[in-house]
Amino acid sequence: MGTTLVDAVRAFAPPLPFTVAFSGGADSTALLLACAERWPGQVQAVHIHHGLQAAADDFVHHCEAFCAGLQVPLQVLRVHAQPAPGESPEDAARKARYKAFSALAQVDPAQVAIKTIVLAQHADDQVETLLLALSRGAGLPGLASMPAHWERGGIRFYRPLLGVRADHIRAWLDQRGVAYIVDPTNADQRFTRNRIRAQLLPVLEAAFPQFRETFGRSAAHAAQAQTLLREVAVQDLQSVGCPPAIAGLQALSLPRQANLLRHWFSSVHQTTPSTAQLHELQRQIAACTTRGQKIHIKLGAGFAVRRGQWLDWYNPKALDTVSAAPPDLS
Repeated sequence: MGTTLVDAVRAFAPPLPFTVAFSGGADSTALLLACAERWPGQVQAVHIHHGLQAAADDFVHHCEAFCAGLQVPLQVLRVHAQPAPGESPEDAARKARYKAFSALAQVDPAQVAIKTIVLAQHADDQVETLLLALSRGAGLPGLASMPAHWERGGIRFYRPLLGVRADHIRAWLDQRGVAYIVDPTNADQRFTRNRIRAQLLPVLEAAFPQFRETFGRSAAHAAQAQTLLREVAVQDLQSVGCPPAIAGLQALSLPRQANLLRHWFSSVHQTTPSTAQLHELQRQIAACTTRGQKIHIKLGAGFAVRRGQWLDWYNPKALDTVSAAPPDLS
């Protein structure tokens, strides 16, 4: 059966006041309505105008009218969400949204509500995210899918509906006669998520009726395991140093070494190596048995290099060509 929308909102205990990310679609409409009814006067909304559709202005007008009826303040943020070469439209839009949220908090830091943003992703979205991760051969961070709560750039984000089915959300709105936007791109099966939604979820529903709950538990188990691995990586990085000493890396088992390296690249350099890049880097680390053995490998957005007894990483595009010396590859 799963969690109902009403139960999910009742169990939600956010800091007040807060902001709901409001697209005007069914999911965010239900979330905003339920939250505004439970915490009157404590909720505001923000709508991101991506500028990717001819109907985007109509979406804004709908959201403005809906929020006016609820007496919920609404801010409309216009973003540039055109995808870069090789980037999916979904990824570009997501990045633009989070950049806008961060900018909003920096522009008006005195506004308490924008320090907490509530998002409307639900159980079906979580399943789609997990299936996408599996299709890409993702590790634990990907299999953990979407967290229910996290912080980024001084903003607390919440997803209280991750246990609620999409069809239950729409049924709740239909019972109340609430109108919402139906985004025409949601039916476009050129997008992978839409193909999963249209083709895979009905098959899973027929074969495994409880798949939303069981997949959600698997994602939660992956998230718990990833938390433990992160704690181990933090301890190992403290032990080998930052940047890490090559001898210290060599003393670790290969899985533990890989775990530390992923954490170091992500937390310190904000880059992520591919599996092939990480394997090659580990091979080169193992080969460092003499002082003259070099390390130089393309990794993420830059290069991993050996600097004396330590491993380092640099991004040539970020170097100040006027004041920065060339990297020491010795």
